[in-house]
Amino acid sequence: MAFVIDAPEPHSLPIMGSDDRFPVRRVYCVGRNYADHAREMGHDPDREPPFFFMKPSEAVVACPVGSVASVTYPTQTANLHHEIELAVAIGTQAAEVTPEQALDAVWGYGVAVDLTRRDMQDDAKALRRPWDLSKGFDESAPISALATAATIGHPTAGRITVAVDGVTRQDGDLNQQIWNVAEVISALSHAITLLPGDIILTGTPAGVGPVERGETVVGSIDGVGTLGFFVA
Repeated sequence: MAFVIDAPEPHSLPIMGSDDRFPVRRVYCVGRNYADHAREMGHDPDREPPFFFMKPSEAVVACPVGSVASVTYPTQTANLHHEIELAVAIGTQAAEVTPEQALDAVWGYGVAVDLTRRDMQDDAKALRRPWDLSKGFDESAPISALATAATIGHPTAGRITVAVDGVTRQDGDLNQQIWNVAEVISALSHAITLLPGDIILTGTPAGVGPVERGETVVGSIDGVGTLGFFVA
């Protein structure tokens, strides 16, 4: 069998302490998973179960250890926002798993920034339209090198921060998540079958805000890793 067009190269992420790569299949994101962020966006964090949206694998920008990646400021926005998140890399298939079973599917963890065309998202919400393009555009998911769960365990607490040009914008803790990683995986696995290579971004703490051309973003999660990227 031959493909009728050239098959795309798989997107992948670096792995700490290894020359191997983690292939990225799909990127799922959970919304409003920190109470303070839900409130700053005008929502009640106590009244809804986790909900999800997607980014394509083409959104991923690999941010290797010790380097600063480059992200192009997207078109069709004048209000690009940063959202620092814990990334969960899935290593085995998971379908309708319980929270007690969920962490068995985790291969490792990383640091991610969910870049958002906030003005486009606000317009879509006001018109009751899908806001896929406000989240799933090119280079909208910078992600650090991954650390294996075998190495760092399964983090349930730890400072999570993002700084823009050296000024801290977001500063929270993983223990502030409304739904922990195991609960997020379980909930998503009841909607779709999670597959090896899937990435889940698990929500952002309060303090989201704009990032401009020429600025450098640095994100960090204690015990997990760091990333850095320049907005061109």
